[in-house]
Amino acid sequence: MPELRLNPVTREWVIIATERAKRPMEFKTQYLQRPGQPPYLATCPFCAGNESKTPEEHLRLADASGWRIRVVANKYPAVASDGERIRKQDGIKKTVSGVGVHEVIIEHQRHNLSTALFDQKHFEDIVSVYKNRFVEAYRDPRVEHVIIFKNHGESAGTTVVHPHTQLIATPVVPVQFRDRVQAAMHYFDDTGDCLMCAIIKRERDEKIRVVVDTDNFLSFIPYAALSPFHLWIFPKRHSAAFSNISVDESKELAYHLKTVLLKVYWGLDDPDYNFVIRSSRPQDAGNEYCHWYISIVPRLTKSAGFEIGSGMYINTSLPEESAEFLRAAKTSE
Repeated sequence: MPELRLNPVTREWVIIATERAKRPMEFKTQYLQRPGQPPYLATCPFCAGNESKTPEEHLRLADASGWRIRVVANKYPAVASDGERIRKQDGIKKTVSGVGVHEVIIEHQRHNLSTALFDQKHFEDIVSVYKNRFVEAYRDPRVEHVIIFKNHGESAGTTVVHPHTQLIATPVVPVQFRDRVQAAMHYFDDTGDCLMCAIIKRERDEKIRVVVDTDNFLSFIPYAALSPFHLWIFPKRHSAAFSNISVDESKELAYHLKTVLLKVYWGLDDPDYNFVIRSSRPQDAGNEYCHWYISIVPRLTKSAGFEIGSGMYINTSLPEESAEFLRAAKTSE
C-alpha cells in the first residue's frame, strides 16, 4: 500500500508510491550513450582560449598549465550588478529593484569533462571557490540571500554544456528558504534541538538510507525524499552558514561531492541533475536552530498536474532501496 511521508525540513508530504515503485536499476537513463562533446569548442565562451567571450573576471585559480577555475560575471544576469535596492508599495503591489550579484563559476578548462569525473584536488579547489564567492557576495549591503547552484543537463535547466556552477545573490530572502527556517525554528522551540542534527542522528542510527558517512559529513537519501534518488549532504558539526566551513571540512565535503556524484554518474548513467547549497547568512552562522546543507536532485521524473495542484510529490522509488543501490554503485570505471 502507498504511504505518505512528511519531510520535516520542507514541511511537504510525499506519496511513496509503493505499488508503482520502480526498481533502482530502472532509473538508469542511458545518458552515457548521448553524443559526445569535444574537449574544446570554438563557440563556447567558457573554453580555455575563449576568455574574451566572457564578461569581467572576478577570480582565477591557475597553475603552470593555465587557469583551473574562473569566476566571471554572468553575461545575461538575472539581477543587475549596478543600482540601489529600492522598495516600493502601491496597495497590494510590492516591488524591489532587481539588484544583486550573478556570477558563473567555470569549473574546468575542458568542455566535455563531467563534474563527477574531476579529481579530488579539483573538487577541493571548487569548494574553496564556492566559499570565497559566497562570503564575497554577502559583502554587498544590498544582498539578503545567496544561492549557489548547478544545473547539469538540459532537463535540469542548463544551456551551456561546459561544466559550471552559478551564484545568484538576491535583495530579498526567498519564501522557500524562509519556510525551511521557520520549520527549523518551530522544531527548536518544541524540543530545544536542531532539526538537522536530529535527522543526522536518526539516519546514522538506522543506517538504511545512508550513502556515505565520514567524520564530518553525512550523505543520505531522506526518509521522505521528494523525488527518486534525491540526496542531502549534511555537515555533522552544527553550523547555520556554509561560510563557517573549515579547511579540513572543505576537503571532506569535496570528497562527499565527488563520491556521491560519481555514484550517480555510474549508477544512473550520468542523469541530468541540480544541486543547491542551502545556507543562512555568514552573520547567522552561530544560531542554534538552522543548519546549512547541500541538496542534489537527479532529474529522473517530471512534475505533473497533481504536483502542481497539490504541492505534494509522488516518489516512485523507495528511499531505502535507492540508498542501498547507490552504496553499491561504483566510483571508478
